[in-house]
Amino acid sequence: MSEDSIPHRKVLYGRRHGRPLRRHRQEVMDTLLPRMKLVAPEKGARLDTASLFAEPKRDLWFEVGFGGGEHLAWQAARNPEIGFIGCEPFVNGVSSLLKHVEEGGQNNIRVVPDDARPILDALPDASVGRAFVLFPDPWPKLRHAFRRFIGPDNLPRLSRVLKDGAELRIASDDPKLQRWMLEHMLRHPDFEWLARTAQDWRVRPEDWPQTRYEKKALEAGRSPVFMRFIRKIRET
Repeated sequence: MSEDSIPHRKVLYGRRHGRPLRRHRQEVMDTLLPRMKLVAPEKGARLDTASLFAEPKRDLWFEVGFGGGEHLAWQAARNPEIGFIGCEPFVNGVSSLLKHVEEGGQNNIRVVPDDARPILDALPDASVGRAFVLFPDPWPKLRHAFRRFIGPDNLPRLSRVLKDGAELRIASDDPKLQRWMLEHMLRHPDFEWLARTAQDWRVRPEDWPQTRYEKKALEAGRSPVFMRFIRKIRET
């Protein structure tokens, strides 16, 4: 299900294509993506998460906008007992992830080369043990603020699919977006910020690898923040 087929949805991402893919990158798109691709079911249907992977997984983790895929590939390689769903509409980013998978041999990733929202809407309640929204597009112009993923439209989606006590990790190097995301996260009643000291959001945890976006930010003199939240226990 593509964004073009969902006219009522607001587009949250920018361009889909960058530079033309090199021959080998196109080859991995042609060979690996069909085996790893996940397509959202019809509106209102639910995904059977138990059937997503050949072997049973003890948990399901979800990354929104995986960029070049280095974080997703790293996590999947170090957590083979976890199943991963990664969403990224940018074709060059998808090909980058597939190159990592070709080199690392991860078989616990399902790829959504499209908008994350239809997949989130199809996941069962309380089915995700951890979610990542790392260095999303800041959409700096005020008229584009609705496109920021962390906000009033998508936090209910994340709240619904996250398990009680599940972790939501978000990161940004853009000061405006940092404030925006923190404001909306603190406002939402289902999430609790785990930070107790400034070090908790200034320093990236050891199990959170550096991405190309963090590296670029540091080289440009910008200061990323790394925020961790938990999904509060549901009231019975």
